[in-house]
Amino acid sequence: MSSITRRAALAASAALALTLSIPALAQTTQVVRIGVSPGPHAEILEKVKPLLAQKGIDLKIIEFSDYVVPNQALDAGELEANSFQNKPYLDNQVKDRGFKIESVGLTVNFPLGIYSAKYKSWADVPDGSSVAIQNDPTNGGRALLLLQDKGVIKLKDGVGFKPSPADIVANPKKLKIIEVEAAQTPRTLADVAAAAINTNYAVDAKIEPTSAILREDPKGPYVNLIAVRTADKDKPWVKTLVETYQTPEIKAFVAERFKGNVLAGW
Repeated sequence: MSSITRRAALAASAALALTLSIPALAQTTQVVRIGVSPGPHAEILEKVKPLLAQKGIDLKIIEFSDYVVPNQALDAGELEANSFQNKPYLDNQVKDRGFKIESVGLTVNFPLGIYSAKYKSWADVPDGSSVAIQNDPTNGGRALLLLQDKGVIKLKDGVGFKPSPADIVANPKKLKIIEVEAAQTPRTLADVAAAAINTNYAVDAKIEPTSAILREDPKGPYVNLIAVRTADKDKPWVKTLVETYQTPEIKAFVAERFKGNVLAGW
């Protein structure tokens, strides 16, 4: 065989090998559908997405407007993961609904705030005022614990992380506690003296988190997390997803973008 013929044969073989390898490479791409709430969770994962693409994971970010459907969708196999909740909320959902899902890594912390469109400080809130809190046990309980931490109310001893308005034993300002869906709390500001609003919903409603008239200290179990189905927790893509999220690059983005209103929790 001449050298020219030999080179042509080698070139043809290389081209054939490349052609055959393209479908194989395509088949190795792992599609991960991840459910998030609008705002910071979605923004952060948009920064994670291109980093995962370099590692063979095609991240599909799907936004949900409430705190219930993302866990239902994950448990039903309509998602591979979600990123929107803290552990007390997840634990409560698993207990009440029997979901076979669990945490695989920490993400960020959103200090809860009490906001008002009418008053500049908590001291200005009149006695007998209405205060809106979230109607789910974990977030509503968190709001009540914040009010207790700031000396506004007193709760029964031993209520844990999920107190309800029925657990209030002292209410010096005679506040009226109104429970509404978490996603709707920003809309109540026109009708109540103050409302407890999760930071992601505040940001989505263009409310500056530092404007809260009462604000939770960044402590406790309220760091958010990535959840997957229990059956998937040991799969390689799960480790890659968590490790890529918990990188210095993402931590720097969180610090720069949110200016302390959202805190890296890892």
